Amino acid sequence: MERRESAQERVSELTDRLASVQAKIDDATARRDQAAGELDTEASSVGKEREVVAASIPADLLKLYDKLREKEGGVGAAKLFQRRCEGCRLELNITELNEVRAAAPDAVVRCENCRRILVRTSESGL
Repeated sequence: MERRESAQERVSELTDRLASVQAKIDDATARRDQAAGELDTEASSVGKEREVVAASIPADLLKLYDKLREKEGGVGAAKLFQRRCEGCRLELNITELNEVRAAAPDAVVRCENCRRILVRTSESGL
């Protein structure tokens, strides 16, 4: 009789623990589903923005960018910041830097290391 009561107490304890764990699982699942919904909404919004911007870019440049993006794991262009390509994180040597400086403002300049398109800004330090 004593063993039976002990076993029933243990079953009750484990049942309570199971319910607690299941509640945590349900909460985590609900938060995951909410986050996934938010990500889907954001992805749709960003996709629409990309379409608008892409329409203003010359077709040959967009084709090059898409090709690089596919090859380089989703990043086809990288910021040039303080002599460093933010795509491959390598510094350009002085010759490469001089070529970038000499290029026309609307010229497409590429990193010699990773071949991504370099985005030059006023912060580039050139």
